[in-house]
Amino acid sequence: MTSFDDREKSFERKFALDEELSFKANARRNKLLGLWAAEKMGLSGDEAQAYAREVVKADLEEPGEEDVFRKIRGDFDAKSVDQSDHQIRRAMADHLAEAVRQIEAEAKA
Repeated sequence: MTSFDDREKSFERKFALDEELSFKANARRNKLLGLWAAEKMGLSGDEAQAYAREVVKADLEEPGEEDVFRKIRGDFDAKSVDQSDHQIRRAMADHLAEAVRQIEAEAKA
């Protein structure tokens, strides 16, 4: 019975760690994505950083990433930035991969 309890606790710890890493990766992805979108809109410096924070906050509106996509799509449309939905979603995927790479590198350091 003890080995079963130990295994269960181990799975619970792994699940909690995986969830924490997923949250961190998504938050970092959103910041990187916000900086990318800010550059496309001609923002730099403090304005770009502020926009990146807005993108991070947008992810808290609902589960999933559609709220982030809608924010960027709407902002691009308002600023007449020529990026397709596919290009935005591709940037989201690319920036998530980069966020994971950064987090893994920091964990090894």
